[in-house]
Amino acid sequence: MSITKDIKSININEKIKSKEVRLIDETGKQLGIVQTFDAIRMARERDLDLVEVSPKATPPVCKIMDYGKYKYQIAKKAQEAKKKQTVIQIKEMKLGLKIEEHDLGFKIRHMREFLDDGCKVKIIIMFRGREILHMDMGEKLTGKIIDALKDIGELEQKPKFDGRNIVMVFAPL
Repeated sequence: MSITKDIKSININEKIKSKEVRLIDETGKQLGIVQTFDAIRMARERDLDLVEVSPKATPPVCKIMDYGKYKYQIAKKAQEAKKKQTVIQIKEMKLGLKIEEHDLGFKIRHMREFLDDGCKVKIIIMFRGREILHMDMGEKLTGKIIDALKDIGELEQKPKFDGRNIVMVFAPL
């Protein structure tokens, strides 16, 4: 989205407001400071556009080029940059305090799969009702989970209390 805003904010031909510009021709040769209407006329003679490259400079820097080709190159660069970026997902696992050993093993297996796939895992241990009185059981459960996942992931956020929950985050190694 920001690339489309950048393309739309580029001034070309008659949209250039300043009286004079520093002109660069299509080969990259500097032609010096020229009146804007003369620069537009030179671009039209070559069947090209006058594009404002650096509007904040004094005087603004303009280049004679094919605007359609310039837009295409900017879009291609944006597409290449988008291909290279990686999106890290955060998978969330909620556990109760009274979880059975088999169920815990099943959840830990899923957490390991998520970490193998390169996702972060947010683990939430929920305390319901009077379970909040048994903090030691919650700490034992976090210890089991940390021991089970320490070989495949690193603890990014240590276990902390958030209301009636213990929250911790694992990141892949």
